[in-house]
Amino acid sequence: MSAPDPAGWPAHVALKGRRVALVPLSLDHGPALSAEIADSGLDRLWYTPVPAADAMDREIERRLALQAAGTMRPYTVLDAEGRPAGMSTYMNIDAANRRVEIGSTWLAPRVQRNGLNTEAKWLMLRHAFETLGCIAVEFRTHRLNQQSRRAIERLGAQLDGILRHHQRTRDGLLRDTCVYSIVAPEWPTIDTHLRWLMERPRPA
Repeated sequence: MSAPDPAGWPAHVALKGRRVALVPLSLDHGPALSAEIADSGLDRLWYTPVPAADAMDREIERRLALQAAGTMRPYTVLDAEGRPAGMSTYMNIDAANRRVEIGSTWLAPRVQRNGLNTEAKWLMLRHAFETLGCIAVEFRTHRLNQQSRRAIERLGAQLDGILRHHQRTRDGLLRDTCVYSIVAPEWPTIDTHLRWLMERPRPA
């Protein structure tokens, strides 16, 4: 397989499943995303950076600037009815080594714990390994964000380590960052695992 072109890798394409779609982020999505934040209060979580409702346009512009710089491919997450329900990205893109991180993700409470996030991550992982030819996909989260850590581990990612005092949060506190990854040889097993999670019968 030839080396990817760093200037255009990965191509920014929509990813569509049965109950979720990920489409390239646009300023047009701002009002709906702002409304989700205003209704949920997610921006008050101290351990994860969720944009405030009145700062959504600035956050979209920031992500689009990183897209232009080649280090991010930002997505809007759409629910089964096509309504914006959150954001996610391929970030810290390393085209030379075919590595990406899936991160800068937030989802409205109304679509949490209903299988949407699992399918969204499966779509992104499948695209990364089967289309982009990634050697590894990384996930990072605050050491104290137990909900995020459980969700990442449920995907089948393994903890690589903890970066102590890795960053400062927006409140100026020091953050320990847990680094997880899935590597290419693990993908067939992870794929089977995620398909089972998505297709297993759910209580009525």
